[in-house]
Amino acid sequence: MTALSDLQVDIDESTSAPALLSVRDLAVSYSGNLKEPTVADVSFDVHAGTTVAIVGESGSGKSTVVNAVLRLLGDRVAVGGTAKFRERDVLGLRERDFRRIRGRHIGFVPQDPTASLNPVRRIDRQIFEAFTSSGLPEYAKPKRFHEQAIELLDSVGIAAPERALQSYPHQLSGGQLQRVLIGIAISQRPALIVADEPTSALDVTIQKTILDLIDRLKADRGLAVLLITHDLSLAAERADTVVVLNSGRVEESGTSADVLRRPQSAYAKALISDIPSIDPDRFAASRAERAQPDNEPALAVEDVHKVFEVGKHRTTALGGVSFAIPSGRTHALVGESGSGKSTLARIVLRLEEPDDGRVLVAGQDIAHLRKRELRDARRHLQLVYQNPFHSLDPTFSVEQLVAEPLVRYKLGSRAERRTRAIEVLDLVGLDETFLARGIRQLSGGQRQRVAIARALSLSPQVLVLDEPTSALDVTVQAQILQVLVDLQVKLGVSYLFISHDLSVVRQLADTVTVLRRGEVQEQGATEDVFSNPTSEYTRRLVESIPKASTGSTRGPSGHVRSNSRKEVIS
Repeated sequence: MTALSDLQVDIDESTSAPALLSVRDLAVSYSGNLKEPTVADVSFDVHAGTTVAIVGESGSGKSTVVNAVLRLLGDRVAVGGTAKFRERDVLGLRERDFRRIRGRHIGFVPQDPTASLNPVRRIDRQIFEAFTSSGLPEYAKPKRFHEQAIELLDSVGIAAPERALQSYPHQLSGGQLQRVLIGIAISQRPALIVADEPTSALDVTIQKTILDLIDRLKADRGLAVLLITHDLSLAAERADTVVVLNSGRVEESGTSADVLRRPQSAYAKALISDIPSIDPDRFAASRAERAQPDNEPALAVEDVHKVFEVGKHRTTALGGVSFAIPSGRTHALVGESGSGKSTLARIVLRLEEPDDGRVLVAGQDIAHLRKRELRDARRHLQLVYQNPFHSLDPTFSVEQLVAEPLVRYKLGSRAERRTRAIEVLDLVGLDETFLARGIRQLSGGQRQRVAIARALSLSPQVLVLDEPTSALDVTVQAQILQVLVDLQVKLGVSYLFISHDLSVVRQLADTVTVLRRGEVQEQGATEDVFSNPTSEYTRRLVESIPKASTGSTRGPSGHVRSNSRKEVIS
C-alpha cells in the first residue's frame, strides 16, 4: 500500500471532499429531556487521514460525545442532532443496523485495557473472537487465525507476538495490552478509529510509542482518528484539529496550532496556561519561599538492593539505589514501568523488605525496626495514592476519612480529632462544610485534596506521592500541585514524588533519580538532568515529553498550509 507521504494532493479538491464523520448540533440529555441537555450544540468534522482531538476537563462532556456517536448511551438517554458516517446518520439507525458499522467500520480503543480485555481468556482467543465477528473474507478460515494473529501483533509492534498470544492479560504490560487493543481495532479494517484517552495511564516513552503507532497506521492505511484526551499538549502535538469542550459546549475549535498559539476563549487560555510543559517555572516563586533545610535529611535511602525470585528465575528489582531528601524539599523517582519505582516506594514505606541497604527517616533506620517501633516511625511517613477514586472508602464521610489515622493511633478526643480534620482540610483548600460529605459527592480534585489532608493528619515529615496527579486533568492537576507547594512552604514537609509525567516532575521536584531496570541511570538537580542529560536513556525520556510549544501546522483536513496549490502531505 502506498504511504500518504508519497502522495501529491490537490488542496482545494481534498478539503471540499465530504467528511468521513460529520457531527452537527449534537445534544445529549441523561434526564431524557433535551430541553435540559448535558451536551448541546456540538459540531465537528473528521476527514480521512486526519486526527481530530476533543479536549476538556473531567465532566466537560468528551466521553458523552463519543458514546453518543458510538451509540453506547442506552435507550433512556435522549440524543438529538446528527452524526453522519459516510453521509449516513448513524443516530437514526436501528441498533441491529449500527452493529454492522461499530467495530467493523468504526474501531474503538478504550482508555483502560485491563478493564477491556477478559482477564480469564488468553489473548489469542480474544483476537480470534474479533476475527470471527468481523465478517471479513480474509478471516473465513479459522485454521489461519493463529498465523494472522501473529501478523497482527507484529504490525502493532509487539516484539514477541507468539508469547503474547499465549499470555493472559495480567502477564502483559500496560503498553502491550494497549497495542493488543489497537490490533483488535484495526483487524476489522475500519475507516475511523475512536481512541478514548489511549495513553493516560502509560509511561511517557510508551505513550510516545503508542501515539507514533497510531500515526503510522493512519498514514499507511488512510485512517481517520478521533482522539479523546484531557492532555492539551498531547492534542496539540498529534492532532490536526482541536475541539475544546467545557460543560458540554464547544468553547473553541480550529487547527491545533491556532488553538494553542492564538486561543480565543478564556477557558482555552486557562487550559493552555495549566499545561506543565508550557511553563516549567510555574511554581518557582512559591518554592523560593520555603525555609532552608535542616542539616539532617528527612529521608535517606542508602545502597538499597532487592531481588525477586520465582522458582529458578531471579529478577533484580533494585541494584544499589541511594539518595537523600532534605527537609521541605522534593525528590522525584522517574522511569518506565518495571524500572523499580514502586518497589523502592514499598521499601521506603516498609511494605517490602530490602535485601540490603538502609532507609533512614529523620536519622532512624526503619528498614530493620521491630513491629511496634515501626508503627511509631510510620507516623512520620505517609502515602498519597495515585487514584483517589480507589484509595478512599466510599462508605466513610470526609471527616471519618481524615480523622481515621488519628483514631488508629488513639490520638485526641473526638472533638479534638474533628478540630484537626478541619485544620488539615483548610490546609488543602477545603472548608468544614465538606466534613459531612461522602466521597461520591466530590470531584476528582476534591477527592485528592481529601487524600492529602488524610495523610497530613498525623503531621508527617515525609509524604510519599505515588502518581498523585496522573488521574487528573491539567487544570485540577495544576491546583493540586499548587497545594503541594504551599504545604511545603507552610509545614516544611518533604516529598518523595513518583511520576511518569516528566513535565510535572520538572515543575515540582528539586532533585531527581532516573531508574531503569532497578539501576540508577542519572541523578542530580532536576534542571541539570532535564537540560543536560548525560545518559541515552534519560535523553530518550526527555525527548518523549509532548511538545506543547509547537502546535501542528496542518489545516482542518490534515493538509499542510501553503500558498501553493499542490502540497506533499507530511
